[in-house]
Amino acid sequence: MARPLPLPSPLTAPYWDACRRGELALQRCGGCRGFVHFPEAECPFCGDSNLAYEVVQGKGAVHTFTVVHRAFVPGLAPPYTVAWIDLDAGARVFGGVLGETRIGGRVDVTFRDVEGFGPMPYWRPDE
Repeated sequence: MARPLPLPSPLTAPYWDACRRGELALQRCGGCRGFVHFPEAECPFCGDSNLAYEVVQGKGAVHTFTVVHRAFVPGLAPPYTVAWIDLDAGARVFGGVLGETRIGGRVDVTFRDVEGFGPMPYWRPDE
């Protein structure tokens, strides 16, 4: 039996819609211009509630990563690597990494269907 996708909320729907289009979209604060990831109702930097989604380039560098050896999420069979990525656009984002990685390693976003979730951003070594 197919597992239903998580239902996007009004707060997260633009993020998931962008993923389905193969785009990475992050909230950007209209007040301080900081990027916000994961989606929030208010900017964690200045408290402004004017947060619009903006498509960003998915190129950046690995800030830190870990290899997960225990199953926490259906559809993600261990071992798998997750990382915080410092995007060239000025945001720090979280996601899965495909292939070998290292701190400081250059990566580029790609989208991969994950059972039960749909397309999710992953980072692969930038060639």
